[in-house]
Amino acid sequence: MHRFIRTEMLLGRERLERLASASVAVVGLGAVGSYAVEGLARAGVGYLRVVDFDIVRQSNINRQLYALNSTIGEAKVAVAHRRILDINPECRVEPLRVFVDRDTVGQVVRPPLDVLIDAIDSVGPKVRLIASAVAAGVRVVACMGAATRLDPRCVRVGDIAETEVCPLARQVRKRLNRLGIREGVISVYSVEPPRLEPNRALAGHVDEASEEGEEFRRGRPRTPLGSLSCVTGMFGLLAAHQAVKMIADS
Repeated sequence: MHRFIRTEMLLGRERLERLASASVAVVGLGAVGSYAVEGLARAGVGYLRVVDFDIVRQSNINRQLYALNSTIGEAKVAVAHRRILDINPECRVEPLRVFVDRDTVGQVVRPPLDVLIDAIDSVGPKVRLIASAVAAGVRVVACMGAATRLDPRCVRVGDIAETEVCPLARQVRKRLNRLGIREGVISVYSVEPPRLEPNRALAGHVDEASEEGEEFRRGRPRTPLGSLSCVTGMFGLLAAHQAVKMIADS
């Protein structure tokens, strides 16, 4: 009775072997990406490239899988690496502690890679990552705005061209259109309008520099947004599910 016997019972031996031979990258190991990695590791994906520049912070504990009292101050990629191997010692894990920009994006999307899950929320790096993956022939699952939503039943999966309501999806879609990418990018998004007023009221109580670290120094300063693990986790698990389907059915 091997560790993935229940998966084999559901998908069959051939699909399980496809997963074991597959290579997937997850970029951004926060509230969404950490759950995506979990789903992929427990599905038996054989190679995982996990990418994030940040460390675990106390304010991450409400929503991020890797955030525990015992992991505060550790690099997220290091925590992810350790956890993946604890789930599946045979998985080949490549941790990359980098910020996605023009100098590093080639390293992030380089072969071998079957699917890339984008779980970052900075618009510029997000668009650069998606466009680079598409140019490299890598299938993409892009996660849109999960913060400020309360209803996991409003989360949808569809082509980037089909997205609606989500402001982040709208920005990403417009920028990708300018690059000639109008469809073919699977997106996880919510049709629940974002709730912004409570976030504005509490923003002054959050230290942005300690909350998000390097992202605020390298990118445009942004106000921290409230979020709930029941919703962000749904985004990540749906992204993992989509990647598993892509691989198992190919």
